[in-house]
Amino acid sequence: MSEQNYDLVIIGSGPGGYTCAIRASQLGLKTAIIEKDKTLGGTCLNVGCIPSKALLESSEHFSMAQHDFASHGVKLSNVELDLPTMLSRKEKVVKELTQGVAFLMKKNKVDVFYGTGSLQSAQQVKVQLSTGELKILGAKKIVLATGSVPVDLPFLKVDEKKIVSSTGALCLDKVPKKLAVIGAGVIGLELGSVWKRLGSQVTVFEFANKICGTLDSGTATQFQKILAKQGFEFHLETKVTGAEVTAKGVELQYESVVDGKKGSMIADVVLVAIGRKPFSGSLGLNEAGVLQDKVGRVVVDNHFKTNIDSIYAIGDLIAGPMLAHKAEEEGVAVAEILAGKYGHVNYLTVPSVIYTWPEVASVGLTEEQLKEQNIPYNVGTFPFLANGRAKALGYTEGQVKILAHKNHDRIMGVHIVGPRASEVIAEAVIAMEFCGSSEDLARSFHAHPTLAETVREAALACDKRARQM
Repeated sequence: MSEQNYDLVIIGSGPGGYTCAIRASQLGLKTAIIEKDKTLGGTCLNVGCIPSKALLESSEHFSMAQHDFASHGVKLSNVELDLPTMLSRKEKVVKELTQGVAFLMKKNKVDVFYGTGSLQSAQQVKVQLSTGELKILGAKKIVLATGSVPVDLPFLKVDEKKIVSSTGALCLDKVPKKLAVIGAGVIGLELGSVWKRLGSQVTVFEFANKICGTLDSGTATQFQKILAKQGFEFHLETKVTGAEVTAKGVELQYESVVDGKKGSMIADVVLVAIGRKPFSGSLGLNEAGVLQDKVGRVVVDNHFKTNIDSIYAIGDLIAGPMLAHKAEEEGVAVAEILAGKYGHVNYLTVPSVIYTWPEVASVGLTEEQLKEQNIPYNVGTFPFLANGRAKALGYTEGQVKILAHKNHDRIMGVHIVGPRASEVIAEAVIAMEFCGSSEDLARSFHAHPTLAETVREAALACDKRARQM
């Protein structure tokens, strides 16, 4: 076996890996990247963020055509679902973006190896190529960026037909009459929304006492009420205890964790969406001596370095939110650190988004966290109901909530439920990145009419001077 030598070898080509590769190459490092699948982009581009958002967009159009266009004076009759075309469009979007990543690797002179990579030593990576050939890559530095995989339940064996993970839920060949979703997190609610809009009856089971675990409690409560109005059925503080696949579908057994009351239902399809775990089993971490924590995450220091000087890790493999944009920033930061620069990630300003309708977006601390940390704060809220642009759009549910420090007014957290919250949250992220105050936002121009005006009014409300309520 011949050995090829690099300054940096990256295992995994998701958002963290390919962004790391691009930045490293820009900084003059001879770089290689390894991908086990046939296309680059990882879970995000292939079976995660991108295909789910494509289906969310398409299903939203379908729902609007059925229920909303008439109020705008656009009358349609016999609106029909063409599911194969919808799925085909999703695949086209995925293909274009994965091809785009491949082009970026070529443009930036990053060598790509398709196969399974594992640690041979502190400065060697073994690659079992998809062609069957075995190759050894020498590396001054190695970055592990293999992402995560869905967590499964031992009594619910995923077959991607009747019992599906997020991957299978993206390509069902027909709309299930009844869809059971186990887990009221981002993935469950987003994919539940897709199939709800297309005609499914959606029942959600959640072990916790609220949806979307880490979400600000007040925001989560408001969000759940909106989803319930759309037809979602929620069973909170409930655990699924058993399942049996029959000719009629999947019979689920469940039980209240509060009073032990039992129940059952038959679903055509069950989506298991109880979270994700690091994908590290094939990396050879134990053999290489790389430390992991109790839940299997790779332990790193503040510069993403493991206990072995030449090996680094980013993204879903390490602690923190499992978000593509978090992995991207870590990829850039570690590349800059390896090139002798000052890469850094501000974890206080990592936004999170749920792409349902309305959308939910958050950045910073929740009210619960502020109380736990004994931080005094002011709250400013403003409803989309009072926003001119939201009125014009016809979507007025939800609100913006801003949490500002009571003493020095620095913005501590922003939580939004409403139309296009994923876009509106960006100004809050920038304001917090520059240590902005609610006063800063309140005194900044916002074009009228725009959805972003809700942020300004919420900032004004922190000082009890909102002008449009």
